[in-house]
Amino acid sequence: MDMPNLQTIHHFDVIIVGSGGAGLSLALSLPNHFNIAVLAKAALTEASTFYAQGGVAAVLDETDSIQQHINDTMIAGAHLCEMDAVQHTVEGGRPSVDFLLKQGVQFTLDEDEQLHLTREGGHSQRRIIHSADATGKAISTTLVERAKERKNITIFENYIAIDLITSHKLGHTDQANRAIGLYALDENTEKVHTFLAPFTALACGGAMKAYLYTSNPDIATGDGIAMAYRAGCRVANMEFNQFHPTCLYHPQARSFLITEAMRGEGAYLRLPDGERFMLRFDDRAELAPRDIVARTIDHEIKRLGIRHVWLDITHKSPEFIKEHFPTLYARLLELGIDITKDMIPVVPAAHYTCGGVVVDSNSQTDIEGLYAIGETSYTGLHGANRMASNSLLECFVYGMSAAKDIENKFDENFKLPEVPTWDDSQVTNPDEDVVILQNWDELRSTMWNYVGIVRTTKRLERALHRIEMLKREITEYYQDYRVSKNLIELRNLVLVSEMIVRCAMQRKESRGLHYTLDYPETSSEIRKTVLTPPNFAVEQPLVNTDI
Repeated sequence: MDMPNLQTIHHFDVIIVGSGGAGLSLALSLPNHFNIAVLAKAALTEASTFYAQGGVAAVLDETDSIQQHINDTMIAGAHLCEMDAVQHTVEGGRPSVDFLLKQGVQFTLDEDEQLHLTREGGHSQRRIIHSADATGKAISTTLVERAKERKNITIFENYIAIDLITSHKLGHTDQANRAIGLYALDENTEKVHTFLAPFTALACGGAMKAYLYTSNPDIATGDGIAMAYRAGCRVANMEFNQFHPTCLYHPQARSFLITEAMRGEGAYLRLPDGERFMLRFDDRAELAPRDIVARTIDHEIKRLGIRHVWLDITHKSPEFIKEHFPTLYARLLELGIDITKDMIPVVPAAHYTCGGVVVDSNSQTDIEGLYAIGETSYTGLHGANRMASNSLLECFVYGMSAAKDIENKFDENFKLPEVPTWDDSQVTNPDEDVVILQNWDELRSTMWNYVGIVRTTKRLERALHRIEMLKREITEYYQDYRVSKNLIELRNLVLVSEMIVRCAMQRKESRGLHYTLDYPETSSEIRKTVLTPPNFAVEQPLVNTDI
């Protein structure tokens, strides 16, 4: 019989899963005397934040206003946004910018040495601060540097969280359910470690690797959403998956994103014959919200039987293009595309998870001591469609709110219960990893073909049938074999994919990012879709209309 892995037990005040903008803003906002662990699934900068090209939306110009930003967000979200969350986030814009500047993030300045503001789809004003066309990289690398400087922050790279440890899982069901840590696989040694703390935060990003074509990095496998649901947290609005309209169509760069800021600065979308087709569908043309632009591109591709459309900024001067989009210019030039002369082939790709774990204004979930931040969470901000550059803003606003809440609730006399270490003495090494790879490919193809930009009831039913079969296979595999990164991710992705389908089947209308041919009209009833796990402490309806 195989001996169990040697165990390492770590004790902290706060455990943060994820090293993107959400996780690091929380870590850097907590007091210096807190003992903090940051678990990074891969390298520290390998997070969606690093790849964000656009910027951070914030009301900074005197011609702009909080109310205008709120109105734009509500319109982009098809009026499904929750007003309290929108106001909380928008009002946190300037403090978030101050936080980033304090950390040392270098943003692009205008000729007057003020923060340069650009405009993106859905925004009525220029309110996007940016660092050229690589804002995420500037933010991520700076926050990582600050985190490494803090002696109270311990960083664990290449650690993938497996599951949360809660008081109810330990049998303490006579009290409120509380998160007390998690198990995580150290990919460096292939050993499972136990992390314990009175506070745990899930800042793991979204779940768009559920789709065959995506702009997301490989880490975006819905880990936080799946773990929270298994632990007993409600999840909401998973049917709203944003497809970015302009992902590069190129065999050597399948998930390279072309920033929306390019359209904000005047780029046109064209058909092969040169027509600016967006003008036929929306008065805002290329600056319409992402759901409209992505659906229109998808429609034209299918109508004409073409593989992609074109993004054209060649009518701008070469100097303007190189100044505003230096990263894009250099990268595309490597691929043989000179954007000062050539149009860019683009297609929509899965980009952002608008739903997630239900939280309050402090990022607190249904489980005491457990927080969810950023794309892992459902705050109510995005509604049926995320407006460009609101996502990074949400990370910082809710990261800082969570830090204040944790500081207020911290009790140095709190005693953690006894926790068993991970036992893998009854499992064996996988005999055929090809099973995982086959199921992974089948899941992502199913989601792309049946649960994509345009949906039908029949497609959703077929998707659910295949997902349920995959889920049974993966559950058996998980129970019989030692965990691996691929297995952990696949287990999470199949659960999150099921959530997406079940939420989509509940919504009998087309709204925002959810478009179904069977219900093409938008209902007068405004409601969010809430999935309640079987082990939730209080009975909740599947669909919650209390917004």
